[in-house]
Amino acid sequence: QVQLQESGPGLVKPSQTLSLTCTVSGDSITANYYYWSWIRQPPGKGLEWMGTIEYSGSTYYSPSLKSRTSISRDTCKNHIILQLSSVTPEDRAVYYCARRSVGMLYDYWGQGTQVTVSS
Repeated sequence: QVQLQESGPGLVKPSQTLSLTCTVSGDSITANYYYWSWIRQPPGKGLEWMGTIEYSGSTYYSPSLKSRTSISRDTCKNHIILQLSSVTPEDRAVYYCARRSVGMLYDYWGQGTQVTVSS
């Protein structure tokens, strides 16, 4: 059974960098051919894809967030890491990590973690 668990600070100050970790169990984040993504949902809005790191380590980012987003991984700990710089109150959202395979929909999601940006 694959499980994803997001963790990180629930409150971040404006202009700071948000750092979240997705701990994956039940599967290796380097296993062929899985893609691991960060997706967020601001209050009252739909899901927004932020970026993906694939099994090979290649990364892909949303054009609207690319300048502020970095996704990396720790293969020893089986973690997917999100960093979002220069946060503003508009970055308030529930942040999810999720897995999909090639040509498929997301099949596993974390429960999400709420992030608020406020001084």
